[in-house]
Amino acid sequence: MSFLPDNNSCSSASARPRLVVVGNGMAGMRTVEELLKLAPDLYDITVFGAEPHGNYNRILLSPVLAGDKDMADIMLHTREWYVQNGITLHAGDPVVRIDRLRRIVYSQSGVQAPYDRLLLATGSRPFIIPVPGHDLPGVIAFRDIQDVETMLEAACRHRHAVVIGGGLLGLEAANGLQRQGMEVTVVHVADSLMDRQLDKPASVLLKKALEAKGLRFLLSADTAEIAGPEQVSAVRFKDGSEIPADLVVMTVGVRPNIDLAKQSGLHCERAIVVDDTLQSYDPRVYAVGECVQHRMATFGLVAPIWDQARVCGAHLAGAGHRRYVQQATATKLKVTGVDLYSAGDFIGGEGSEDLVLRDPRRGIYKRLVLKGQRVVGAVLYGDVKDGPWYFDLIQNKTDISALRGQLLFGQALCLQAA
Repeated sequence: MSFLPDNNSCSSASARPRLVVVGNGMAGMRTVEELLKLAPDLYDITVFGAEPHGNYNRILLSPVLAGDKDMADIMLHTREWYVQNGITLHAGDPVVRIDRLRRIVYSQSGVQAPYDRLLLATGSRPFIIPVPGHDLPGVIAFRDIQDVETMLEAACRHRHAVVIGGGLLGLEAANGLQRQGMEVTVVHVADSLMDRQLDKPASVLLKKALEAKGLRFLLSADTAEIAGPEQVSAVRFKDGSEIPADLVVMTVGVRPNIDLAKQSGLHCERAIVVDDTLQSYDPRVYAVGECVQHRMATFGLVAPIWDQARVCGAHLAGAGHRRYVQQATATKLKVTGVDLYSAGDFIGGEGSEDLVLRDPRRGIYKRLVLKGQRVVGAVLYGDVKDGPWYFDLIQNKTDISALRGQLLFGQALCLQAA
């Protein structure tokens, strides 16, 4: 496969090759940044985005909802940045069709943009539980600026909010809505909060801490219906109970946004299938971020997506020696003022053993999962400063037999003992 742009396909011998980016979010624009570092003048770049803004930090929507930041604080690339870098931005004008044979993308407003290289960074879509009433006014996801504006408006006019989903995003939404004055109940189908990042003891501590802040929780609760003839008024459960709701926020997960790629005939499974260079089965089409499937895996955390952006940017620049390699990832979370950290196989199983430290008075819990003389997983609650060190031990498969007695007390004590 050739990674260099095919100049023969351009409209004239002097014209630069054309790169079209579909998706104006963090993954696509980080890839463009990496490309500009290596080859700032190589392409004529055109970007299409569904939202009527420049690129912003989606991770910081929670502080905007809570009132700690405003829109200007979370902007990564203003419209001026695109102009300064010679990039044509079509904001609020999503691409609706790709003609791969003629190499043209078509936008909703009718713009036609020819390309020599195409970068798909279409991200993901929130999953809305398809229960009766899921399409009522007042039922929303928590994914973009419009969702935050809807929540802030609801908080001014209404009292009862229900957040369906007890993961990180759901807890952040609940915290923000409570900070805006609403009474908030978090509904979760599992029996513990953040069950993908925390073990049960840590989850219990988190629930107690958040209840002390005034949040309410319904665990092992299976939503059956969202009630209300014209506007949401209640959430009903399969056991027949219900709770009042003026606003329902769904935070039960996302699905890769691959409709456009599928319609264009690109090879997709759960997401757009790419190789180690982030190239799709069509060598002119690359993809990065949450819409990507690489070696059977899909991605939602920032760290692997930044790695993808570096690799893809290098290949688009013609520096095609880099390969994307999946790395183990750690999750450092700050949920409404509570510090959490998890990494590796923190559940354990046959052949594993646990080292556990509990300090209820200080609100600290640590659990290390060992197999043989190696750390394979860690969960930290309340005191997370040694999280990166434990993560290094996991990644490097370090023999900890000499440190075992001090391991739970952290890196500083272990270094003293050594």
